[in-house]
Amino acid sequence: MRLASGERIAADIVVCNADSANAYRRLLPAEHRRRWTDRRIERARYSMSLFVWYFGTRRQHPDLAQHTILLGPRYRELLTDIFDRHRLAQDFSVYLHRPTATDPGLAPCGRDTFYALAPVPHLGSGTDWQREAEPFRQAVQRRLEETVLPGLGEEITASMVLTPQQFQDELGSFRGAAFGLAPVLQQSAWFRPHNRSEELDGLFLVGAGTHPGAGLPGVLSSARMLDGMVPHGSEHAWA
Repeated sequence: MRLASGERIAADIVVCNADSANAYRRLLPAEHRRRWTDRRIERARYSMSLFVWYFGTRRQHPDLAQHTILLGPRYRELLTDIFDRHRLAQDFSVYLHRPTATDPGLAPCGRDTFYALAPVPHLGSGTDWQREAEPFRQAVQRRLEETVLPGLGEEITASMVLTPQQFQDELGSFRGAAFGLAPVLQQSAWFRPHNRSEELDGLFLVGAGTHPGAGLPGVLSSARMLDGMVPHGSEHAWA
């Protein structure tokens, strides 16, 4: 391995938990890739992305559960906008998470912390998130004020957003896709990048972008399979 500093590290085994598409495209030279070529990676279908707004409030909201789903006015049509048209719609559905409902220590005494998550298209939509992030956040805030958090605008003590652009630029997710390759038939299970790399001996992949797939059960299954696949893996404790 060659680090960004130029330092070289010799290794018989390398385990990579980065986004598989970005790892192959950016970290493994093209001459070492026969299956996961730039062309194949770029032509593949990718999952949706997410807009996530993290915020804190100056008081607690005991009537709100830890998990709340607020469906928008459309359902199938919104999914079509996200997955097929790759268009940022004006309406949206929101998942609201209040972790302080079960762990009050995640916020200062007497306060709450939240995140509001809205599914949005990946960067194939061409959305300029530097321009759209704040208007979209304001729209999410208005929706929360109209439903489960009236007066929210006067309670906010901290605010931060995570956009598809940041999923790509900061978290290394190809096209900002939050769940890697889309789980269509020809990109599911065995058809995803294998845990034992098809391209380079000694390279192993783990995580949402590999076999068997995304989501917490898939990621944990990927780690369990890797444990039995890496030489002498049974002699080590894997987290």
